[in-house]
Amino acid sequence: MSTHVLDASRGTPATGVTVRLATTDGHELASAVTDADGRVRELAAELPAGDYRLTFATGEYFAANGQKGFYPEVVVTFTVTDAGQHHHVPLLLSPYAYSTYRGS
Repeated sequence: MSTHVLDASRGTPATGVTVRLATTDGHELASAVTDADGRVRELAAELPAGDYRLTFATGEYFAANGQKGFYPEVVVTFTVTDAGQHHHVPLLLSPYAYSTYRGS
């Protein structure tokens, strides 16, 4: 499980975003902060089949960069159907919009 956060408003990787991985019932599995390239390269080595949530602390990120944003956090809920596959969930971020997809 990995992620990559890009700040579309600045045209740069989003460095320093706290990302939390949890089950949908709220059990936190892992937490990390994006690196200088906006990446968390391994949030979890393997995820069993099931539903999960990634929570990105976007409000903290914008505040640390002197920006105001509309979303204090972005929560992406996704389903793992094949535990043997790598799961990559990128986030394209701006103060008033965001987009995500299943990456490779």
